[in-house]
Amino acid sequence: MKIRAVIVEDSRLARNELKELLKNHDDITLIGEAENVDLGFNLIQKEQPDLLFLDINMPEKDGFELLEMLDEVPITIFTTAFDEYAIKSFEYNALDYLLKPINAKRFALAIDKVKSILNEEETTSEVKNQLTEKSQIFIKDGEQCWLVKIGSISHFEIVGNYTRVHFEDHKPLLYKSLNQIEEKLPEQSFFRVNRQQIVNINHIQNVVPWFNGKLKLTMLNGCEVEVSRRQSYLFKDRMSI
Repeated sequence: MKIRAVIVEDSRLARNELKELLKNHDDITLIGEAENVDLGFNLIQKEQPDLLFLDINMPEKDGFELLEMLDEVPITIFTTAFDEYAIKSFEYNALDYLLKPINAKRFALAIDKVKSILNEEETTSEVKNQLTEKSQIFIKDGEQCWLVKIGSISHFEIVGNYTRVHFEDHKPLLYKSLNQIEEKLPEQSFFRVNRQQIVNINHIQNVVPWFNGKLKLTMLNGCEVEVSRRQSYLFKDRMSI
């Protein structure tokens, strides 16, 4: 398979270095490059690449800010000249990071990881702009940051104008409305249980009858979620219970 890649990097020298390294990998096609975050955002939105080479430290907006702007984040390899950024990038669950100047063998290892991930993914006919279980989103809450696979999220809930995202033992805020998120979620996995919350049905541990025809769900992470009366009827029908 051909892997479609883009580079977002403010240094022309660094972009040229990456392009030279890519010449040794025929199965990767460079479909575009950008010298700043705003141009990179437009490029990614237009081309929907499989792979992103992303510089972290750029003027005006940094690489992490670009990830915040995206609804869905491609497989990301960070490139940086600074060790502290490289270490921090692991908090984001990035696929890999490359320290500049980039070593060809180290680059090849990173590319092998990309191929391995893409080869494992099933070929499905996906609705354009629709997230899948394997899609990843970027969340930054204070100083902490994550790249989270949609399938690993237990549930979403409204907090004011924002949305709290529950995954593992984390509960960061995502600065988007629940309605914005719901539009892109895979319908086969997520269900709106009430006005405030959407759950991942694959993370439901237990379902019990509740008051006034409602249901109560216990999620795998121990959280309890109440299903509204109206949605309880729909939920029972969907789950054949």
